[in-house]
Amino acid sequence: MQLLEFASKTVVSAKINKAILLVGGKGTRLQPLTNTVPKPMIRIAGKPVTEHQIIKARDAGITEIVLATSYLAEVFEPYFGDGSSYGVKLTYAVEESPLGTGGAIAYAADNFDLRGDESVFIFNGDVLSGHDLQAQAEVHQSMRADVTLHLTKVADARAYGCVPIDQTGRVSEFLEKMENPKANTINAGCYIFSSRAISSIPRGAVVSVERETFPTLLSSGHPIYGFEDSRYWIDMGTPQAMIKASSDLILNPTLSSATPEVTHEALFESGVTIDPSSKITGGSFIASGAQIGPRATIISSIISEKVVIEAGSTVRDSFIAPGSRVKSGSKIENSIFGF
Repeated sequence: MQLLEFASKTVVSAKINKAILLVGGKGTRLQPLTNTVPKPMIRIAGKPVTEHQIIKARDAGITEIVLATSYLAEVFEPYFGDGSSYGVKLTYAVEESPLGTGGAIAYAADNFDLRGDESVFIFNGDVLSGHDLQAQAEVHQSMRADVTLHLTKVADARAYGCVPIDQTGRVSEFLEKMENPKANTINAGCYIFSSRAISSIPRGAVVSVERETFPTLLSSGHPIYGFEDSRYWIDMGTPQAMIKASSDLILNPTLSSATPEVTHEALFESGVTIDPSSKITGGSFIASGAQIGPRATIISSIISEKVVIEAGSTVRDSFIAPGSRVKSGSKIENSIFGF
């Protein structure tokens, strides 16, 4: 009996070192930003979203990552390579046609040599979170869960749907959007799947993990738990959310160790020309080759490569497309400009 207890504890302490990043979505809500760039490759705080996620995963002890790609899949590998420059092993699962979130997980998982009941982290490609990955893994293993979801609390869950949990953290329901939600805990887009849960997903089929896999596992009695952590979290599904995420990371670089050094509430790449009478604040990002003219004001915005901001212009909470010119005296607010 003592030997069995020791073996059980050994299993619980095993580290989860594999992850799948779901980066195949088309990003329709982000158009026109995603017309030529997949949403996980849009730069926030100077780096692609996926780069922030890879580094967060690495810092939590993850050593093997599969990028599950589909839309504009060809842009990922030239940028990230085999992952060695990040201290991880990267491979690519390229879907010939989109398989949905569940189908993508099943397809990507075939790149791993999963042993026994090994578990895998799953990251949605358009979510940034400051939650504790190691603590989530500890909950998953201590509860012997088949799935453990990161849950975050929101003031109003009507726009999201909700995931009620009992006193032990076990998920009781997956509920769609409703006028009077039963709980204010929502699916935050980072999961841990046991190999049993992964093997239950049909191969080669279009499957939604949210609408099909989770409810099916729950109804068949598989242990599904929620890990509640309400630190920084943002779903970058819209252009304004993407702009906000960039500003947030620049104003608080500790949210992502991928964020470069910040100067005076803004982040500047090399080759930028800035008139000393201009004012740049609020976590703005100014990309290489940009020219900022006299008395220009830029607040909480992303200024892309080779943009020219002429004298006296104001840009607030906006994204300025590469090569654009903002004429003298312009006022741009809450906009996507230059497409």
